[in-house]
Amino acid sequence: MTADDVTAAGEALARHALELPELTGARTVAAYVSVGSEPGTRPLLEALRARGVRVLLPVLLPDNDLDWAEYTGPDGLVRARRGLLEPAGGRLGPDAVTGADAVLLPGLAVDGRGMRLGRGGGSYDRVLARLARAGADPALVALLYDDEVVARVPDEPHDHLVHAAVTPSAARRFTAVR
Repeated sequence: MTADDVTAAGEALARHALELPELTGARTVAAYVSVGSEPGTRPLLEALRARGVRVLLPVLLPDNDLDWAEYTGPDGLVRARRGLLEPAGGRLGPDAVTGADAVLLPGLAVDGRGMRLGRGGGSYDRVLARLARAGADPALVALLYDDEVVARVPDEPHDHLVHAAVTPSAARRFTAVR
């Protein structure tokens, strides 16, 4: 995809995501800054912030777990390891995510059940396990390209279903219970 394609896809993805009731009523959303060829999240981050939503962004810890910090805008982001962009502000701790109304997740694919295939680092597996341990039940929304919603992905016992997937062409809800 060209840079223009990635930008257009990010704008379309933001439009569909902002229509989800789970995001319409959210006060706090845990999200991420896309990198490389991932579907662009910057338009969505800015739109959420413009709505007055508190946006939490991950900060990668040395053990691949995630801490969180508040997004204050593009000028508040700094380059971090692995090519990531992270908030420069104060850290809130790994448990900050348990207060989110919705968690936006990166991934390689989601299947018709709502099973998400991650990138293999385990960072979001830890986040999802943390949410479960805390009894937190935010909306889990994967952000993907259209061709990354597939018939079936492999899964393991520690994997979690997502509630929805948003692509540049649509938002899709999943109702399967694991």
